[in-house]
Amino acid sequence: MNQTHKQVARSASSSPALRVLARTGYAANGVVHILIGAIALTIALGGGGSSDQSGAMKAIAGAPAGFVLLWILALGLFALALWYIIEGILEPGQGKDKWTDRLASFGRAAAYLFLGVIAVTFALGGSANSEQSTEDATAGILRMPGGAFIVGLGGLIVLGIGGYFVYKGVKKKFLENLSLPGGQVSNGITKLGVVGYIAKGIALGIIGILLIAAGVTSDPEKAAGFDGALKSLLDLPYGPWLLGAVGVGLIAYGVFQFARARYTRL
Repeated sequence: MNQTHKQVARSASSSPALRVLARTGYAANGVVHILIGAIALTIALGGGGSSDQSGAMKAIAGAPAGFVLLWILALGLFALALWYIIEGILEPGQGKDKWTDRLASFGRAAAYLFLGVIAVTFALGGSANSEQSTEDATAGILRMPGGAFIVGLGGLIVLGIGGYFVYKGVKKKFLENLSLPGGQVSNGITKLGVVGYIAKGIALGIIGILLIAAGVTSDPEKAAGFDGALKSLLDLPYGPWLLGAVGVGLIAYGVFQFARARYTRL
């Protein structure tokens, strides 16, 4: 990164408004995960719905003043994405670790940009289907030379990310960037983080496994996003109980994001 880019990034990172909006982005992410978890619980109890980002945004759009809330969520998510881009540009590490951390920051930025785009799509009166998008993207890659390998490799990467989420939850690594007040509040937030990170890691791990299966079989229909991954739990013994447990965990992850919005170090 040249000095001009770093100077612009430093200037932006010192903006109080951007910091407030970035914290709003964490809260927005919390809203999305709480809704995904609630929809997953509904499905576990025999109801319907799409337990993914699109399903969450659709639920918000249908609520009173949902249009306004969607724009607020989008603004916060885009601001948080910008914050992670700035973090990647200003990454102070050295050598290999510097580029690993930089890529991680840019990856987080891409994830929040994706959520923000979905929010804007629904705010503008449109719709989105994450599951169909995942299947279409997988089908397109499979048609490329070496496509099956690319899809399988992507599945391994997503599986690895899921494993990291579980590790981060078990080892409480998420506490490293928080300034908690201590006492019962700190204990409660820590428990929410442990449960939430493990649940999200499990969901991501299932997505990774399904992508690997799609690559091995060259069948794009085996690929799935959040909704397909969670609903696949229903095919397992005690499936509704497993799906319900993951749903509760995702709600915990969403509530943790509100604490993160308050106590994260920016």
